[in-house]
Amino acid sequence: MSQFFHIHPDNPQQRLLKQAAQIILQGGVVIYPTDSGYALGCAVGNKNAMERIQQIRQVSADHDFTLACRDLSELSVYAKVGNSAFRLIKNNTPGAYTFILRGTKEVPKRLLNDKKKTIGIRIPEHKVALALLEELAEPMLSTSLILPGKRFAESDPDEMRAQLEKQVDLIMHGGVIGEAPTTVVDLSEDKPIIVREGRGDISPFN
Repeated sequence: MSQFFHIHPDNPQQRLLKQAAQIILQGGVVIYPTDSGYALGCAVGNKNAMERIQQIRQVSADHDFTLACRDLSELSVYAKVGNSAFRLIKNNTPGAYTFILRGTKEVPKRLLNDKKKTIGIRIPEHKVALALLEELAEPMLSTSLILPGKRFAESDPDEMRAQLEKQVDLIMHGGVIGEAPTTVVDLSEDKPIIVREGRGDISPFN
């Protein structure tokens, strides 16, 4: 049975953030609010928690996860970033973007794209997500909460509780959030490539 935290979307309670971070660090799977809708998250190094998320989503082992980061300081640890790419990321984060970058050796091989050795990285523009990442002091493995057979991410935490409380360890209720997918920008080559146009403005990358 999962825990269920009512967390303030603009002023998240520190004691709840501490508890949430502990659950993640101890191998838990959490549902948490982001600027692009609700997401599933777990510790980067926990293979078992990642596999639990794959089962919830019913996606294959080669599903592309994202690393949710608290700030730019974590970028260089997990991704190879050139000067021009760094400037673009710096000018557009936090924000509704996922950046595809070449991964470093710090990224577990199972998380890298098989062919390009890339990883998606984002810095969410949501107070709860950023505060949770700050409390964790490390990135979190993350993917949108899109249930099998659905096209869009779940938006109502009370419905998530009814469906998923036996499959996750924590649901962080930060209000009802409609899905607003991130804009995905591939910065792994010389020129930016827009992979998916979402909420983030694409004009800085053209």
